[in-house]
Amino acid sequence: MDQPVSKSLEIIIPAFRMHTQMFDNILAGVETKDVLKRIEGRTNHIVWMAGNLVNCRYWLAGILGIAETDPNSSFFENARALDEKLDYPSLDVLKKEWHTISPKLYKRLLSISEEELHEPYAFGMKVEFVTENKLNMVGMATDRVGYLFGQLGLMRRILGYEGVRYDINEKLNY
Repeated sequence: MDQPVSKSLEIIIPAFRMHTQMFDNILAGVETKDVLKRIEGRTNHIVWMAGNLVNCRYWLAGILGIAETDPNSSFFENARALDEKLDYPSLDVLKKEWHTISPKLYKRLLSISEEELHEPYAFGMKVEFVTENKLNMVGMATDRVGYLFGQLGLMRRILGYEGVRYDINEKLNY
């Protein structure tokens, strides 16, 4: 397994790679007829959640110095809520974007120094016990992914799909 330059990211690298795998697994077999469904008009739909996952990776990439931006950011940036009036990108487009930014972000996570991770990064939450730095942004992004995966897993079951599989695609090395 790849080893990061920063010891602080040793636990993040396996999680990042597993999340890359799980994105595909969690969306596997979901039919187009179900991607915009909401439960009792109260939940986010699958496309919105997948788009937020992609946007989260682009967001973290930007924090860590990758100049690329999410081409669909207008739908998801700044914690924008689901808007049923919008014509969201397709799940296929979002899957493509996931696999466009993920290898670049993975490479960056492997190469970033401990010193750079501890550089200040203000994110405005003003939580006394959370130091506002790049390292904690990596942690918050990882947490966000786990949160959205939980929602997507529940949506799969509610919509009648089998639970999420933990199959591994050996070709995904990021």
